[in-house]
Amino acid sequence: MPTARSYDAIVIGAGHNGLINGAYLARAGLRTLIVERRHLVGGAAITEELIPGFHFTTFSYALSLLRPDIIHELELPRFGFMPLLMPSGFAPAENGDHLLLGTDRFHNLHQIARRSPADADAYEQYEHDVTQVCQAIKPLLDRIPPDIFSKDPDELMAMAALAGHLRSLEPRVLHNAVRLLTGSAADFLDDYFEDELLKGYLASSSIIGSKVGPRSQGSGLVLLYHKLGEHDGSFGSWAFHKGGNGGFTQVLARAAEGFGAEILLDAPVGTVITRHGRAAGVALDDGTELEATTVVSSLDPRRTFLELVDPRELPTDLVENIRRFKFQGTSAKVNFALDGLPVFPGLPVDGAHFRGFTNIGPSIDYLERAYDDAKYGWYSTRPYIDAAAQSTIDPDMAPPGKHVMSCFVQYAPYKLAGSDWDTEREGFGDTVQAQLESYFPGFGDLVLHREVVTPLDIERTVGLTEGNIFAGEFLAPQMYFFRPAPGWSRYRTPIDGYYQCGSGTHPGGCVIGGPGRLASRQILRDARP
Repeated sequence: MPTARSYDAIVIGAGHNGLINGAYLARAGLRTLIVERRHLVGGAAITEELIPGFHFTTFSYALSLLRPDIIHELELPRFGFMPLLMPSGFAPAENGDHLLLGTDRFHNLHQIARRSPADADAYEQYEHDVTQVCQAIKPLLDRIPPDIFSKDPDELMAMAALAGHLRSLEPRVLHNAVRLLTGSAADFLDDYFEDELLKGYLASSSIIGSKVGPRSQGSGLVLLYHKLGEHDGSFGSWAFHKGGNGGFTQVLARAAEGFGAEILLDAPVGTVITRHGRAAGVALDDGTELEATTVVSSLDPRRTFLELVDPRELPTDLVENIRRFKFQGTSAKVNFALDGLPVFPGLPVDGAHFRGFTNIGPSIDYLERAYDDAKYGWYSTRPYIDAAAQSTIDPDMAPPGKHVMSCFVQYAPYKLAGSDWDTEREGFGDTVQAQLESYFPGFGDLVLHREVVTPLDIERTVGLTEGNIFAGEFLAPQMYFFRPAPGWSRYRTPIDGYYQCGSGTHPGGCVIGGPGRLASRQILRDARP
């Protein structure tokens, strides 16, 4: 057997949270190794050149929720951090009309008033109310959750501080927060707006990555989570990164190495080595053993607790909670290489309306019917599509005059009734392409290449259980001090020296980085009481 190498910390998985966690540990002076089973870093945040000249963000494709402190603390601009603001959001209607919203407040109000003058007034109030809730919730994203089951004085003080924070909120803000955290997005939006196209555009953020419809309880929480995203301090703003999300994770890799971390690729971890109830390192699939006093898993909770370690080393109630932890992946991607930009009748052919997300979800009813298909085990026959032609912002993503379009699609349930994804992959791709054709006549003639990525492909390629893009659904019983399980939200595990830092921990998924950063704080706090 090869001679074991020794480190202070080993981080399993070089997705964005693993890279961030490893960078912080190395920055603090720990000799840190990040091990990745694939040939490239990034996890689900990668960019691939599938055909010459066309660069695809195969899985994750946008940047917004990244915590601002990470940018400054890890000095990311020094390593090439280059976010590119998305200046527009385009929502075509089924009757040929559209909404085109952007960064200009007065332009947005004019666009909304064109369809409903009352909604233009309501939009100001809606933005104000939701922003107040975001300001109230935002501090919780950047703090380690208190352990509500602990009698430790520090934990009791943390709980008292949380209670004090909630009591300090104005009644209207607290009520709106509770409504969003526990209710449905449709109910909340109905209180403000009458135009179905505007409501569909806003409600689409309430279903991303989750097996809920806009009328489901819990969709309000998903809406609020995505609204917390910010770019340059503006809530709800989104960006691409230069070179796609793979370009961003390359920046993180350079930062981690710049602070002294090592990255080992093509190194799948078989098990976490434990001795006398304490983590002692990892064993790779090829038999190599790597020693460390601290081991951190950036994988999802099922793999962290039930695969990397023997569940018999864990408390029974924790094992049961992790087995009940819901994944239920419902998202897919269809990525296109295009001979040019699609044409929307009535809008200029310069494609300025494609410089952001194109939202195919023209009403709450439309989104709810798409969800109906998934409830009974099938993909949506008229799916919700969030399309991003990233080459309009970053021309290096495609050859001159050509484009790539990354389409996030719902609903695509991980388990299909009476069939499987290997059988249905191309049929699903045809459904998505036909839907785009119905809004952009001639779209099919532009397609040079098509890649269909199902939930099963997501699981197989990047290891996200059931293809859930958030490493566990965004449901109230699975968030904050319950993520991933009651009593284990503070990034520790029952095995001394073994920690978790994946998106299955607080604050959750998307390219947010909070789990990696907060877990490093807990690790360093435990190392230096």
